[in-house]
Amino acid sequence: MSNYTHIYIEKAAKPYALTDVVTSKFPHATIVEIDDYMEVFARGRQNFSVQKHAPKLIVAVKKRPFLYPGSEVTHHFGHLHFYYASSALNCLYNCEYCFLQGMFPSGNAVLFVNQDDYFAEVRRTLDGHPLYLSISYESDLLAFEPIVPLASRWIAFAAETDGLTLELRTKSANFAPLRGLTPSNRTVLAWTLSPDEVVKRHEPGTPSLQARLACARKAAEAGWPVRICFDPVLHIDNWRQHYRDCIRRTFSEIPLARIRDVSIGVFRIPKDYLKRMRKHRSESVIAHYPYENRNGILTYPDETTRKLTEFVYESVAEYMPEEKIFIT
Repeated sequence: MSNYTHIYIEKAAKPYALTDVVTSKFPHATIVEIDDYMEVFARGRQNFSVQKHAPKLIVAVKKRPFLYPGSEVTHHFGHLHFYYASSALNCLYNCEYCFLQGMFPSGNAVLFVNQDDYFAEVRRTLDGHPLYLSISYESDLLAFEPIVPLASRWIAFAAETDGLTLELRTKSANFAPLRGLTPSNRTVLAWTLSPDEVVKRHEPGTPSLQARLACARKAAEAGWPVRICFDPVLHIDNWRQHYRDCIRRTFSEIPLARIRDVSIGVFRIPKDYLKRMRKHRSESVIAHYPYENRNGILTYPDETTRKLTEFVYESVAEYMPEEKIFIT
C-alpha cells in the first residue's frame, strides 16, 4: 500500500463514511481541502511519469455519468449491454504500457466515495436491460482494497442484484478482501497475467506472476468464477519462450475446471494516448515501437499481431476448449 503524504479532499466528500476510512489509513498525511478534484487532477503542466514516483491521493464525489459504454478496445464477452464504472481513477501500479498515462493528465489517484449513487444508477439501468459491468477499467480496485473497500462493496451489491454481472480485473495478489465474501457467479474475477520478464521490465510495482497465480488459485478453489487474461501480449525478445512458460505455469497452478474463460489480446492503444505516453516516456521501448494505425488505434503490424495471437491461442488451446478462449 502506497504511503500517501498528501490527501486532497473535496468539501462535498467530507461527510461520507468512506472518506473517514481513507484518512484513517494515513494518520500522518497532510489533508488539503479543495472545492473540486479537477483543480488538482486536471491542472496544467503535470508529468504523469514523475508523479507516479510520489503520487498524491484525491478523495472526491463523482458526478454523472456513473456508467459509460464499453470501449472499442475492450471485449464484451458476448454481452450486449457492456458498460464500465469508474470508482477510482489511476492505479497503484505503474505499468509501462498502461493506457491511463495517455488518458489522464495526472499520475495522482482519485477515489470516489459516493458509491450509493453508482448503485442507484445501476438499478435504474437494470430497469431496461441486463448489465455487464467492468468496475476496474480505470484502476485496480482489488489493489486499492486495503485503502478503501470499493471492490468488496461492489461484489456484495452484485450478489443481491438480479441482472447485474461484474468483471473485476486485477494484477493484485490481495486475496484477503475476498476471504470473507460468499462466492457469487455474478462477479467474474479476472487476473491479468504476464511472463516474469514482462513483470520485471514493464510492470513495476506489480506482484510477481507466481503471486498472482497463487491468488487466482485461491479464488478459483473458493468457488469464484475466474477469468485469465493474457492481455496485452507484448512483442519482446524471446517472446515465444516467455509466453509458453507463462501459459504452462498458469494452467498447472489453477484447476482447469474452475477457469471460466481466457482472453488474449496484443498491445493496442488510441493514437492520442500513445502520443502523450511518448512525450513522458522517452526511454520506453513499448511506447516508441513503430506501431500501425488502424482507424485511430495503434497496434502491431498485421503479421506481428497474427504471430503473437496465433501462438498464444494455440498454446492456451492445449489446456482449454476453444469456446472458452476469446480474442480481444
